[in-house]
Amino acid sequence: MSTTKDRRTRGRALRPGVEYEFDKLVIPRDESRNVVTRLLVDRAEHGGWELDRVRIGADGTRRVVLRRKIIRQPRLSFYLT
Repeated sequence: MSTTKDRRTRGRALRPGVEYEFDKLVIPRDESRNVVTRLLVDRAEHGGWELDRVRIGADGTRRVVLRRKIIRQPRLSFYLT
């Protein structure tokens, strides 16, 4: 399967205090629906991604945006002093 991967963007806050990381995929039209479903399910189960949006172009290519939460660790310097 040949998918084109765009850059990952970080830090768009949809809700106060919650930040997401986004991953953009471009999937060609010759990929079957079953193959695309398997790809997205695999990324969701193993990478923690969830589907944000899918756009199907006039030429049949799928532009998929996945997202996952960015989990911040609290600073330890506050607790050590």
